[in-house]
Amino acid sequence: MSEYGMRIEFMDHVAVITIDRPQRMNTFNETMWSELERVVAKLREKLPRVIVLTGAGDKAFSAGFDVNIDNPQVSNLIDAVQKHDRAPVEKLIRHIRLAVDDLVTLPVPVIAAINGMAYGGGAELAVRCDLRVMDPDAVISFSEVRLGLMPDWGGAATLARLVGPAKASHMILTARKVTAREALTLGLINQVSSPGKVLEESIELAETIAGNGPRAVRCALEVIRSACDVPMQEALELETKSAITLITSGECYHGISAFLSKEKPSFPDIE
Repeated sequence: MSEYGMRIEFMDHVAVITIDRPQRMNTFNETMWSELERVVAKLREKLPRVIVLTGAGDKAFSAGFDVNIDNPQVSNLIDAVQKHDRAPVEKLIRHIRLAVDDLVTLPVPVIAAINGMAYGGGAELAVRCDLRVMDPDAVISFSEVRLGLMPDWGGAATLARLVGPAKASHMILTARKVTAREALTLGLINQVSSPGKVLEESIELAETIAGNGPRAVRCALEVIRSACDVPMQEALELETKSAITLITSGECYHGISAFLSKEKPSFPDIE
C-alpha cells in the first residue's frame, strides 16, 4: 500500500492495474492523475493482451474525484468559481477526460473489476471500460448531481449508449445507488462475481480473452468501439476492412491449424 499510487502487475499476457489509495476510497487528486498517466505510458511500452482495472482494499473501486479541501485542485476550482474564471475549470476537466481517454482507448480490452463502491467519477471510469465484473456487494452511483456537478469523465455519454437515454437519465439525474444484480439486469455490467472473488474472476475472463488471437481481439474491439459513433454502412465497411487486414496478417493460420489438429492454439504476440 502507498499513500498515493497506482500499482501495475503483469501476469503473462494480462496487466492488472490497482487504484491504490484505499484510505481515501481510491479517489483521484493531482498526484493520482499523474500516476495514471505514468501507468498508461508504461503499458504503451509493451502492451499486454488484456488489462484489468480494480481498486485497493474491499470498500471501494473508486469514489471518483477527491473533493476534500486539502486537494489543491478543489481549492483552485473554488477560487475559479468565485472569480467566474472559466479557463482553469476547462483546463482541469479536459485534463481529466483526456487522462481517462488515454487508458480506455488503448487498443486492448480493459476490464473493470468493481470490488466495492464506484461513485461519481469511479462509476464513470467503470462504464468507460470495455467489460465490467462486479462484486455482489458493490454499488454503482453516478452521484455528481448531489454536489451540483455532473459526469465529466465521459460517463454520461458512455452510459447513455450503454443502457439507453432513459435509463441513463434515471441513474444520473437521481444519483441513485445501483446494486450488482440490478446493474446486470440493466446491461450495465457483464457479470456478477462470487462474493470476494471479483478480481480473481476478472483475471479469469481476461485470460480467456488473452488466449485468443491478439490481432483478432484488437481488430474486433476496434470495430465494436467505433460502431456506435458512425453510420451503419460505415461501421460495416470498417468491419470488412478490418477482417481483410486480419486474415492477411496470417494470424488465423495458427488458429485454423490448431483446430484441424484438435489442439489448443498458441498465438504469437504482436511485435
